[in-house]
Amino acid sequence: MTSLYYDCFAGISGDMHLGALLDLGVEAAALHAGLDRLALEGFRLRIAPNRRGGIAGTRAEVVLAAGTERPARSLAAVRGLLEGSGLSQRVAAFSLEVFERLAAAEAKVHGIPVEQVHFHEVGAVDALVDVVGAAICLEQLGWPTVIGSVVELGSGVVDCAHGRLPVPAPATLELLRDVPTRRGGMPFEATTPTGAAILTTAAERFETQGDLVPRRVGYGVGHRHGPLPNLLRVLIAEPIPARREALSLLECNIDDMSPEFYPHLLDRLLAGNAGDAWMTPLVMKKGRPGILVSVLCEERHESALIRLLFAETTTLGVRRGRVSRTALERTVRRLETPYGPVPVKITVRPDGSRRAKPEYEACRSIALERNLPLWTVYRELERLLEENDGS
Repeated sequence: MTSLYYDCFAGISGDMHLGALLDLGVEAAALHAGLDRLALEGFRLRIAPNRRGGIAGTRAEVVLAAGTERPARSLAAVRGLLEGSGLSQRVAAFSLEVFERLAAAEAKVHGIPVEQVHFHEVGAVDALVDVVGAAICLEQLGWPTVIGSVVELGSGVVDCAHGRLPVPAPATLELLRDVPTRRGGMPFEATTPTGAAILTTAAERFETQGDLVPRRVGYGVGHRHGPLPNLLRVLIAEPIPARREALSLLECNIDDMSPEFYPHLLDRLLAGNAGDAWMTPLVMKKGRPGILVSVLCEERHESALIRLLFAETTTLGVRRGRVSRTALERTVRRLETPYGPVPVKITVRPDGSRRAKPEYEACRSIALERNLPLWTVYRELERLLEENDGS
């Protein structure tokens, strides 16, 4: 599934967000057509190429006509404006959710009911264009999954209707509760309340970019200059069909146990929540042959499996270590066959192709029940899988 990854290394604001999505390829005409449905007057959205720190991007700026009033609309007024706009249901719903988040944050910070919040802090026209424009752009992109990065907040102070406040603005910090952030990368307000509200409404989760494959990059240019380019970087990306797992590796050396007990030991380990277990021949001290028993498991199963190793083997000690495993995405489905339903494991390779393989034990059971060679069963199932394209 295609995702948008928001790399907020220099923060995020409403105008930077619009610029980034336009830079990704959203048609300006579609954005203008959607905004026209709001029936707002006295502004124009200026869209132009720009750059920061030598990096080219798109600047989207709301320009108010001279003498245009900036009414401090309440949440109820914003809701009425959206409901009567003719925008698609999802665009209107997303936009309203952003404003509800903004209102809830402002209400908590100032200790007032949500109904008393008016959006003078962010500028009524500016905020409506930024928020509704964000929803229009996301719809144009097909409402992809949004993933956020660590968010740069900036530093210094910000002037608002309530006076001078420290960065981040209290409403911004409230909106970014439970979101990974950092401070001090920019000597000004890097993330605004509007940007924070858009991001936290859109984002499904926040993480590093490591498990994504970038396909296209867009840069939204801000209006400030700092030690880092004032840009929001948004990537169209696809997930790597693999997951990284932190696992425990348990090991012990054995040189004085009857070999006939080893199959029983492996069965017990696998039944006891080991992800995998195996044995490797060793030549130990004094030239004695031995066996290395290895167990891969989740950390929460360590203690139980160590107790099992002590109970079922002659070992005097168990080594523990942490390993990282990259595992391909795997699912199991049932394939309808002349032998009845058979479980098939589907693996997705890094290039997106799939590999399908029938479960061995199911094939073996069919072969024994029908007195067929095992390879005959496998060949028939592989033929059926090929007809189904392995999906």
